[in-house]
Amino acid sequence: MSKYIAARRISFLFIGATLILFISGASMNLYADIRTSDFTYQHNGVELQGFFAYDDSIMGKRPGVLIIHEWNGLGEYVKNRAEQLASEGYVAFAMDMYGKGIRPTTPQESGQQAGIYRSNRQLMRQRAIVSLDQLKAHRLTDAERVAAIGYCFGGGAALELSRSGADLRGIVSFHGNLDTPNPNDAKNIKSKILVLHGADDPFVPKESIDAFQQEMRNAGVDWQMVYYSNAVHAFTNPASGNDNSRGAAYNEVADKRSYRAMIDFFNEIF
Repeated sequence: MSKYIAARRISFLFIGATLILFISGASMNLYADIRTSDFTYQHNGVELQGFFAYDDSIMGKRPGVLIIHEWNGLGEYVKNRAEQLASEGYVAFAMDMYGKGIRPTTPQESGQQAGIYRSNRQLMRQRAIVSLDQLKAHRLTDAERVAAIGYCFGGGAALELSRSGADLRGIVSFHGNLDTPNPNDAKNIKSKILVLHGADDPFVPKESIDAFQQEMRNAGVDWQMVYYSNAVHAFTNPASGNDNSRGAAYNEVADKRSYRAMIDFFNEIF
């Protein structure tokens, strides 16, 4: 009898170990299988190069998120954000506002490039619309469930995209510019708006904030604005350093809270 019990125990241990290995293997297959690729497209004869990211382990279409870069152009920061959103189950497309190969390396160059589009909001909107069309056309994007987000310069560009009347579920601006030369265009907004803002951001004056909020109220837009304490401009980007006195600095707490606010917003609108 003792040999029988021992054999049974060995058998159960073997089955249990096999089951654990099977479950572990199944769990491993649930991990994100992120696919990324550069993507070349055009606007008015200008060649642009964006960046797609999606999870290949997910079957079927899913919501899409357009990402608009900071004033220094499409770089590793927004590409990493695209991969992060892909791991959340979205098709992410980091667009190119400036053009293929135009990647500023100094604040002066960044300011010059950003100024081209901030002084010509129609061009900014058109380039964002063309990029949005590329996202919607992707084979895995559910074109009825699309949002746009942006960082700093890109946050302002995302808001301009919404003012153009683009067919979007939502817009998220991270420490972005809020001003617009055409506040009456807010009547065209079809999307919900979420603005995530550093409470101590010196680059977005109170007058701009007040004007933006009044613009949203006048147009009857569904909008939210969240302030993060001790946060200044560019608070989501670790490359911004940690010196708030410079006006732009990373804030880990604000970064994590704002990211979670975005995901909660997406869960609502999608």
